[in-house]
Amino acid sequence: MTLLPLDGIRVLELGNYIAGPTAGRLLADFGADVVKIERPRTGDELRRWRLQRGDTSMLYRAINRGKRSVVVDLRSDEGREIVLDLVRRSDVLLENFRPGTLERWGLTSDVLEAANPKLIVARISAFGQTGPLSHRPGFAAVAEAYGGFRELVGEPGRPPSRTGVSIGDTIAGIYAAFGVTMSLVAQLRGDPRFAGAAFDDRVIDVALNEAMLSVTESLVPEWEAYGVRRERTGGRMQGIAPSNAYLCGDGKSIVVAGNGDSIFQRYMRAIGRPDLAEDPRLQSNEGRWDAREELDDAIGSWTAARTSAEALAALDDAGVPSGPIYTAEDVCDDEQLAARDMIQRFDVDDGDGIRPAVGFPGIVPVLGGRSLPITHVGPDLGEHTRDVLAELGWPDDRIDAYEEALR
Repeated sequence: MTLLPLDGIRVLELGNYIAGPTAGRLLADFGADVVKIERPRTGDELRRWRLQRGDTSMLYRAINRGKRSVVVDLRSDEGREIVLDLVRRSDVLLENFRPGTLERWGLTSDVLEAANPKLIVARISAFGQTGPLSHRPGFAAVAEAYGGFRELVGEPGRPPSRTGVSIGDTIAGIYAAFGVTMSLVAQLRGDPRFAGAAFDDRVIDVALNEAMLSVTESLVPEWEAYGVRRERTGGRMQGIAPSNAYLCGDGKSIVVAGNGDSIFQRYMRAIGRPDLAEDPRLQSNEGRWDAREELDDAIGSWTAARTSAEALAALDDAGVPSGPIYTAEDVCDDEQLAARDMIQRFDVDDGDGIRPAVGFPGIVPVLGGRSLPITHVGPDLGEHTRDVLAELGWPDDRIDAYEEALR
């Protein structure tokens, strides 16, 4: 059996939806034992998001792979005692409730500290645990807007667009997992600054709006330094040209990134426009950005006269970075992804029958040349309740009574 980087680390996950569970998934991917606490009967609401058939969505199965599901009513005294028993045996607690929720359930910092003085806590919320907006609820869509990200996405002159996935939740989850890993490294190497650290110093506070602000690149300094306001540019990237998506004669679009100085020369010659390659105005990125409409018109005319395969072959021969815009079907058939085990298949029971050989994205980053194997997709609700309670020392008759009471 392959030794994974987080083997032996125990994580207790409290939370719903995508951000917190994404952090838990990343830690589980690399060996952590992640125990996911779910409410009785309904479980994580993600089980019914984007539900196609049955009672458990593929979205839930993907986000919660590699974890163990335990049913606990956090509003009950017994449920809180189970959680505290698990806290005593865990290295990390993940949660993504609205600030104050854990405290209302009696899981205050003092209580958690008393249960486990070394516990690392990752808290994900819309606006963080402090500040004037900390009390406000908010999904990632709202946080993307507050963080400046949403203003940059979409076509000019139209309302901002979404990206098609829950990007704010996902990025926040990645930051939370990164924060947990940093804290584990400091703790496990015996860093004297971390030994005996106060509870608040062991809290990783991830705000969705700040996670999105962090990926806006030079949005803020360009405004502060020059008064330049970034705007939506559709398929382009503001200030960089030519880089866009172009429609081909077969109705498919391709992406071409020909904005490097030397690449641009090859690019223009490949589309039969040596005049543009030699134009003094276009020898720097600044000039090409000023001429972006002219360049996109020239490139679009060239791609419209060719199939996507023909256009990509010509660009590849010229050494110009380009590629097709994949659909889900294309992703599943891609040789590069297959070579690195980036699509892994499982028979999945969705509550309405077995869906055979369903592909799921592999584990990133790759260790050893290929994706690590996914141990299992997201568990059934309460699938591991009995196992985990037995690990806590509960006798069978008590577990039977507990499970019966939750039905």
